[in-house]
Amino acid sequence: MKSIRMTLIATALMASLTGLALAQNTTASTESSPVDRMEKMRGHKGERHTQHLAELKSKLNLQAAQEPAWNSFSQSMQHPARMARPERAAFDQMTTPERLDQMQAIKAQRDAHMQQRAVATNVFYASLNPDQKQVFDQETARMMKGPGMHAMKHTGGHGNH
Repeated sequence: MKSIRMTLIATALMASLTGLALAQNTTASTESSPVDRMEKMRGHKGERHTQHLAELKSKLNLQAAQEPAWNSFSQSMQHPARMARPERAAFDQMTTPERLDQMQAIKAQRDAHMQQRAVATNVFYASLNPDQKQVFDQETARMMKGPGMHAMKHTGGHGNH
């Protein structure tokens, strides 16, 4: 008698847990996809980035002659549109050498964008007077202490995996 009761209790418990798991899974899928959540996060990040640039410009008290260099600098600092990546299914279908080639192509895109940022930053920095350079150095050092740089410092410069 005890074994039948225990079996019934165990079955009821398993059924209720399965129901909860299915309900949670259904709710999660209707909220938003991982891509939607990433796009939303990217938008918030972009808003903060734009705000930081506006604050930096205000603190620098730029002269009219410095505006073209600022515009070039601030445009280079904008996050590029989503860089081309293969869909997960396509990536999974690739051979290992093809995946490595694809990853190198993506890295080359990022490197090219970083090079553009570096050139624009150096041109802008050269246009600043000594007081502005000091403000720029302090502000950009503060910005680089954000969570992204913190994570890179603790993982050997490779971000979180």
